[in-house]
Amino acid sequence: MKLNGILIASQLLLGCPTVRGQVAPSSKLTIEMALVSDTQAPLGIEKLWHKINQNTVATQKIFEAISLQKPQALLLLGDVVSLGSKESNWKEMDQYLDHAKSQGIAIAALLGNHDLMYSSTKGEAAFLKRFPDQVNTGFYKVYDSIAFLMLNSNFKTLSQVQKEKQLSYYTQMLQQLDADPAIRSIVVSCHHAPYSNSKTVGSNQQVQEQFVPAYIASRKAKLFVSGHAHHFEHFIINGKNFLTLGGGGGLHQSLTKSAKRIASESKDYDPEFHYLSLQRQGNKLILLSKYLDPSFQRFENGYHFVVE
Repeated sequence: MKLNGILIASQLLLGCPTVRGQVAPSSKLTIEMALVSDTQAPLGIEKLWHKINQNTVATQKIFEAISLQKPQALLLLGDVVSLGSKESNWKEMDQYLDHAKSQGIAIAALLGNHDLMYSSTKGEAAFLKRFPDQVNTGFYKVYDSIAFLMLNSNFKTLSQVQKEKQLSYYTQMLQQLDADPAIRSIVVSCHHAPYSNSKTVGSNQQVQEQFVPAYIASRKAKLFVSGHAHHFEHFIINGKNFLTLGGGGGLHQSLTKSAKRIASESKDYDPEFHYLSLQRQGNKLILLSKYLDPSFQRFENGYHFVVE
């Protein structure tokens, strides 16, 4: 499937701002960094439990929109394809990635469970072929003085030695980046959401135990962003921001209504398909969710907020 060019993409990006959160951005907001997660095509078995809705078309439109706006960097937060070990599953994604690179967009990605499904060895090899900078025990990228710490939350595929190595790397890097005057903000990311109201996957206890404490303690770490749960969710826990961005094309999931539901800052904002724009303004991070209108004709400016 080829990208449909500037005409379709420009139609997608003529959305008007929707006032939510703390700041009303201009409809001409320039994207510096774009983040998206769960761009995998639905598996047959998943269609038995969740409603399909032109999911692969939505993924195509998300990449078209991002490529047109030409952010400095694009970060993929896992589940890039449905079965990473199968080379045929990468055909369309390779086209999207090649087009983004041709626009001068830097790309980084972290591993999701679908990327490693059935054969973690083959899946990781296919992943490294596309994203050679990826390290399965954690790595970081710096864009515009923002350090993105990208971690592997597929704990079942890691040995105990690898888990300990990643935790040591993570805590040491947070300390080092906190002390680096060239770094204004730190964004921590992994695939599995530490907190989510998804009825399908819920909150991930291991991520809470392994990654959240050091994030809470870090002076410059301002945002923890993840996917896996196919929702948009914004939580503030212990004074820190947590985002779930699982709207890249996977099948939309249901949210729990139980008494254990975590209060979300984004309340009822949960579009089926979305990606995130991130800008820096001084030491502030300006965050804007762009969502695909149900007509599939355009993207709208949705929930947005500022992290001081």
